[in-house]
Amino acid sequence: SHLTTNRKASLEAMSAGLKKSTSNGFENSLTTKDQQEKINEVRKLIGPLSDKLSLYCSDASISRYLRARNWNVKKATKMLKATLKWRLEYKPENIRWDEIAFEAETGKIYRSSYMDRLGRTVLVMRPSCQNSKSTRAQIKYLVYCMENAILNLPQGQEQMVWLIDFHGFNMSHISVKVTKETAHVLQEHYPERLGVAILYNPPKFFEPFWKVVKPFLEPKTANKVKFVYSDDPNSKKIIEELFDMNQIESAFGGNDNTGFNINKFAERMREDDKRMASFWSRPIDTTAASQPDATTSSSLNATILESDSDASEEKTEKSSSHEDDVEEFPVDDNVPARISCSKGANDEK
Repeated sequence: SHLTTNRKASLEAMSAGLKKSTSNGFENSLTTKDQQEKINEVRKLIGPLSDKLSLYCSDASISRYLRARNWNVKKATKMLKATLKWRLEYKPENIRWDEIAFEAETGKIYRSSYMDRLGRTVLVMRPSCQNSKSTRAQIKYLVYCMENAILNLPQGQEQMVWLIDFHGFNMSHISVKVTKETAHVLQEHYPERLGVAILYNPPKFFEPFWKVVKPFLEPKTANKVKFVYSDDPNSKKIIEELFDMNQIESAFGGNDNTGFNINKFAERMREDDKRMASFWSRPIDTTAASQPDATTSSSLNATILESDSDASEEKTEKSSSHEDDVEEFPVDDNVPARISCSKGANDEK
């Protein structure tokens, strides 16, 4: 094999690491009671909220922010407030299929019809299938896919898996700006949602790019990114640990040759749009905490929107201000890559 010693060691470590818990030692030292007390502290600091934000701030949701900040109540509260502000402005739960359908046409990101062995939702990504120059449109579609993936998580499962296929990927598909914006949105507003990201057959020239963007990621997130190569036996073990090979598509070494079908995918997404609307309009359990009246909610929501005093929230605004920017790199018009986008993404059955 032409694999380097370091690459082999990395793959072996990844295989062993998949079986380990991602919890840190501090979290393990906290009792269930301790964790609940911290959740309650955050809820008290956040204060009463309007219906949708109250639905978002479930115990499980607050717990994810606490885990992302090593159970530091003050830091977790600050992070959650920034997300609530973002959700008020961006309204991710209101994005519907027809608004982002163009972005989905090539199958560059889609929710697979199968899950991994742990029941986690799977998002397949093909960066070579990029069909848009707009950062704003790309991020909007990513947010739509994240909200949809979360909607489809089974009871008791909070995380998802990303399968990233680098077939047809070349230098024209690299954008540090989009990568930074993506990392910002995912880390700040979807903490603890990623279980593992499999980078399948990334080309050699991707390695220096990874060194550039890795500092944008928190160490905990970066450690979830795994490089997998089809020409190494350990890679098959890694994929087999995560998936039923009869379900996973052939692009990742599986046995499914069906192919991505935009029309079938659109049908699924339109049905999920109805479920999304129903989810966010469901009644709130008022037994957990008393709900504020409309006037109070409006006032508190305005407070969140205007709380721009600390540096992290200013950073959030600056990062969000790139929505209308246009990518500097040319969209690849390589015909074989285009063909791979329509034939290589195996989702529908």
